[in-house]
Amino acid sequence: MENLPYFLLPGLFLLVPMCIVFGAIALIWVSLKQRTRRFGYASTGAYLRAAPRSDAEKRDAADLALKGLVVCVLGQLFGPFVLAGLIPLFYGGRKLVYASMGLGLVDDADQPEA
Repeated sequence: MENLPYFLLPGLFLLVPMCIVFGAIALIWVSLKQRTRRFGYASTGAYLRAAPRSDAEKRDAADLALKGLVVCVLGQLFGPFVLAGLIPLFYGGRKLVYASMGLGLVDDADQPEA
């Protein structure tokens, strides 16, 4: 650390949190891809837009929303984590609201204007 030029220190304080946030976003994306395949959807976007069809999907939506909430709470301590937590919090919460309203009976793909 003695030979490190002092002008590089601010860059390190920015680079480390950015790497952590990008790593968290990459883990979330890989997790969503696995869920897409597990539940038999054509694409990740189709999985995120669809209302939960089964109890397993409802549990998965609750899990996704809670993981997003935890990452957002971590963002209270380490600011950039809020950005990584908003994605699963939004989509998981959306799926939970759809399930609680009983909207799993009609799929969004069947209705083009939905």
